Amino acid sequence: MAEKETEQKIAQLQLFEQSLQNITMQKQQFQSQSMEIESALKELEKTKQAYKIVGNIMVSSKKEDLKKELESKKEAADLRIKTIEKQENSIREKAKKIQEEVSKKIKE
Repeated sequence: MAEKETEQKIAQLQLFEQSLQNITMQKQQFQSQSMEIESALKELEKTKQAYKIVGNIMVSSKKEDLKKELESKKEAADLRIKTIEKQENSIREKAKKIQEEVSKKIKE
């Protein structure tokens, strides 16, 4: 492996690291959203009357409809988390492979 190729691999590793940082931030946002929805669903079970925020106002809503909507949002957030985790694992594997190649070249 030529020196220039090693430099390219190191640059690629840096890009992978940046991608992982972005993915981690996205994952944290969706995890936070999922936890908020879970909390809302628990509170919804404790109440008789439910309200939904629409724009700048709060309107009365059927408890069942609101529950279905929240469950759907939670399902979407959880699915997104799984997708992000797959991307994260894929990038980590690629980065590990390149890191091993670079380490071997440096040791030579």
